[in-house]
Amino acid sequence: MFKKDRIYEDLSPILKRVRVVFYVLGGLLALILGYYWKVQILDHQKYWQLAESNRLRERALPAPRGVITERNGKIILANNTAGFKVSIIRENIKDFEASYRNISHLLGIDEADIKARIEKYGSVAAFQPIVVKDNLTSEEVSRIEARKLEFPELEVEIEPKRSYPFGASAAHVLGYVQELSPEDFKTGVAGKRHWGDMAGRTGIERQYDDVLTGEDGRLLEIVDSFGRSRGEMAREGPRQGKSLRLSLDYDLQKKAEELLQDKEGTIVALDPKTGEVLALASFPTYDPNKFISRFTPEEWLSLINDPAYPLENRAIRGLYSPGSIFKIVMAAAGLDSGFVNGRTVYFCGGSQEIYGNVFSCWFKPGHGMMNLTNGIKNSCNVYFYNLGRRMGIEPIASYARLMGLGQKTGIDIPGEKEGLVPDPEWKLKTSKAPWYRGETISVSIGQGPLLVTPLQIADMVACVANRGVRIIPRLVFPEGGKEESGKTAVPIKRETFETVIQGMWMSVNDEGTGRGARVEGFDVCGKTGSTQWISTERADKLQHQGKEIKKTHSWFAGFAPRSDPKIVVTVLVEFGGSGGAAAAPLAGQFFDVYRKKYDR
Repeated sequence: MFKKDRIYEDLSPILKRVRVVFYVLGGLLALILGYYWKVQILDHQKYWQLAESNRLRERALPAPRGVITERNGKIILANNTAGFKVSIIRENIKDFEASYRNISHLLGIDEADIKARIEKYGSVAAFQPIVVKDNLTSEEVSRIEARKLEFPELEVEIEPKRSYPFGASAAHVLGYVQELSPEDFKTGVAGKRHWGDMAGRTGIERQYDDVLTGEDGRLLEIVDSFGRSRGEMAREGPRQGKSLRLSLDYDLQKKAEELLQDKEGTIVALDPKTGEVLALASFPTYDPNKFISRFTPEEWLSLINDPAYPLENRAIRGLYSPGSIFKIVMAAAGLDSGFVNGRTVYFCGGSQEIYGNVFSCWFKPGHGMMNLTNGIKNSCNVYFYNLGRRMGIEPIASYARLMGLGQKTGIDIPGEKEGLVPDPEWKLKTSKAPWYRGETISVSIGQGPLLVTPLQIADMVACVANRGVRIIPRLVFPEGGKEESGKTAVPIKRETFETVIQGMWMSVNDEGTGRGARVEGFDVCGKTGSTQWISTERADKLQHQGKEIKKTHSWFAGFAPRSDPKIVVTVLVEFGGSGGAAAAPLAGQFFDVYRKKYDR
């Protein structure tokens, strides 16, 4: 009997597939377990913080800037007030176009302006608030809060707002604050500050921004899904920035601004002993309060394109030919270097031919025989033409720099310009041409390429008043007292300055060109100047053609009293005419206000 053969099926392929499936499932299970282990163990802190952020919100509490006062500490020039601002948080927006449209109706802001502002800060993280309107009224705040459910992307905050109680007064000294830009954060200028914060842009606000900026506080609060606060978890209050006391005298600053009304120009007043700036007014001016509101690009362009340049601080940035004011430097240089002395005389017949060209005196009939002090008193061009011809440009340039021209004074606000004292090396470098002797004749009366700022002139006159000691002008008192600024003795003989001062005293008190600045009992010493902005020949041609000719710039610079100088005053009036007719009387009124307040 034969056994029936058994037939076996080959199951090895199936077993292989089962093993593959098993390994795949095991691998997936291992990955899942590993992921859960990573989430629960390794990334526990991270996801715990994310979970907390769903119900907690940290907000910065802006710190008020430090207060700025005038010299006595009683009159506040820059302060802080409370204000409301509303910001957009983009991560809470589903439909941007609809959101912009609805916010425009709610806040009365042009839809395009909202969109432009959001695009400006497009690189900012979506959870960061972007300010779209500030200076909210209580009615606007109530309207936003009442419709919070409809506008979860809007957030209202209280912020300390910079305030300038006297508006445009001392604006070029104080400067202004403006919102930090995306570029400030990219370049690191913003430091630890937040989006929407304000920073100093010009003047004291910029120079001492780190001092004036306080430390922001921190608020941790519970919020619901609509971003509404449901209570505080923790709070750390802000710390206000340090206050600053300026050297400005409010009465003198106010008087300087009154004298410049409806003019273009500047008045600078210094204490020659300490370098304290008592007044610094530049006109036209502007109201720094306007910069606190986040105004539109059109408003900004209208301001910077104003042909009167109200943002320009003419005292430290205006570059002008000094005109006959420069004769102070010429006189000191000629005396100290021995080219002239008190007995050296020249004849002024109204003009003189030098190097084949005729150079005119401002007084066409001529002054007759002039010595140095009378040359200063009468501002005789011919006397200083002859002195310039004898000296040459190198000694003139050397003494001009020695007395502070062609360089920054070092005043503690940004933006100061250096000016220009020309010489052959400068001309060869800039024009690839040699210096001609006739150019020296023009420089000798403060014309040609010679350029100064009004503050440099005040600093130079302070050096003369101090009989050879230069000071550094400053606006902020050092913390803890009234210590003097840095001083530098210049290597010019004291008797040189005494002779120059005699001529300046005669200019004001002996019927000279500066007599408009005379103040009874105050012994004012000074010098006038008139700066041509076109050549005499060009002016004559225009006059013959019947065309209107703009007047010359008008200068006066001086100090008082003569024996114990307490104040230096420089006045510049653009297109004011002769220095004696326009600038000197303004200086006289300013000296009188100082005398009545301090010199009794």
